[in-house]
Amino acid sequence: MYTSDKDVPDVVNPYNDGKVTYDASTTGSRDAESARDIQNSHTVHVIDHHAERALCRKFDLRLLPVLACMYLFNALDKGNLGNAKTAGLERDLHFENNQYNVLLSVFYVPYVIFAPPIGMLGKKFGPSRVLPIMMCCFGIFTVLGIAAKNFAGMMVLRWFLGMSESAFFPLVIYYQTTFYRRGELARRLAIFYAASNIASAFSGLLSFGVFQIDSGPLYSWRYLFLIEGTATILFSLFAYWYLPGSAATARFLSPSERALAFHRIQVDSSSTVNEPFNLRDSLKIFLMPATYGFLCIEICLGVPLQSVTLFLPQIVSELGYNTVKTNLYTVAPNISGAIVLLILAFSSDYIRLRSPFIVLGFLFTFTGFLIYLSIDVASQIRVAYFATFMMTWGTSAPSVLLSTWYNNNVAHEGRRVVLTSVGVPLANLMGVVSSNIFQNKDAPKYIPALATTAAFGATGALLTGLLGVYMALDNAKRDRRLGRVLGAKDVPTERLRDGPSVEEFRWFL
Repeated sequence: MYTSDKDVPDVVNPYNDGKVTYDASTTGSRDAESARDIQNSHTVHVIDHHAERALCRKFDLRLLPVLACMYLFNALDKGNLGNAKTAGLERDLHFENNQYNVLLSVFYVPYVIFAPPIGMLGKKFGPSRVLPIMMCCFGIFTVLGIAAKNFAGMMVLRWFLGMSESAFFPLVIYYQTTFYRRGELARRLAIFYAASNIASAFSGLLSFGVFQIDSGPLYSWRYLFLIEGTATILFSLFAYWYLPGSAATARFLSPSERALAFHRIQVDSSSTVNEPFNLRDSLKIFLMPATYGFLCIEICLGVPLQSVTLFLPQIVSELGYNTVKTNLYTVAPNISGAIVLLILAFSSDYIRLRSPFIVLGFLFTFTGFLIYLSIDVASQIRVAYFATFMMTWGTSAPSVLLSTWYNNNVAHEGRRVVLTSVGVPLANLMGVVSSNIFQNKDAPKYIPALATTAAFGATGALLTGLLGVYMALDNAKRDRRLGRVLGAKDVPTERLRDGPSVEEFRWFL
């Protein structure tokens, strides 16, 4: 086994069953030099594939259950307002007009403002420390919800809740990129993100149980905040002790496993592993034109994602069930969303393509909202309920695969953190749109909201398809200049610090 990265010899590329070779005679002098440089650098390889699989299993068992539970609590604390509304939150706190929608909207202002700086702090001090601290903070603010007496008090708490949750998902994504190769990332993020769907389902079940409480000093929705917030705080203390700082320093690995882990990331994830954060250098991500394509797709994703997250109980309530059954009937759509997410993510990793599966997810969203919008819900309850399943299918998968897609295409760790810390909150900022298009005056059909959400889904599918085509054409143009076909998997990421400006760069489609 290896004692350092330099001890790793050049061996067979596991994706190609042999090293990539280049015919310099078919290229110009500059491209021939680039070809020779690639040939002489480390390829994306590992000697012992059994050792690599065993290492991945160790990472999976150590990281994924804890991260999934952390995100489950994150999703519970962020989304419990929708459940609380069905139990009389607006009545008990004497809300007027659209104050509930304002309460939803205010969460996203600090969520977007503070995500980049907190994400940068996470890069500087390590996600394994910053993530549990953030988790403890949003657990505390959830518990304090039981003390809110009016709209103003709840709004202040939602502000600080948004601040404390802002960089959580971006930092988890970055954290996983320091343990897994690019082609291994989507299914791991999917397992992690599936916790969000399970949280929505579990929230419905938990609400179903808690809302049975009809005695005691607190309203039933206050008990919900107390239970979820307390559990979050307790788990954050465990996570702070449990999570490893990085693959290279993980105490549960042997020295040879740590060397192998470092090598894997160096050749197929990061240009420089554990590179110190440099703000000026990291902000150069905004000089890459594709960045703005990714951000526009995040915007299109955000509206359907937040509409389903925040308003699924209200959408299901149109089927005519009481408060308890409404929360119970949100369980199956969310579970099915998690299953479809895992299917699409595993398929995406298997064939090493992202954009087609993101397009498919957007089309699910568009179709689901279009069906619900076009039928008479009262007379076609089963069709309407099936449409809610399609809504969840089309929100979870694009969220994971889009984040994976741009992380796969950015080898510089600092730039990766900055892009993720802007992109993910930007999608969540669209909760401002979602929370204001679902107006009480449009109940119970919410036709303007459903039409708007469907339109964002269709636009997202179009933009993703166009960006994927651009990347494929650019790869083909680079291949013509080189004189050989070269895939993203064939070039070690240690050579790709400057992204598309490097001639050997290939887009991960």
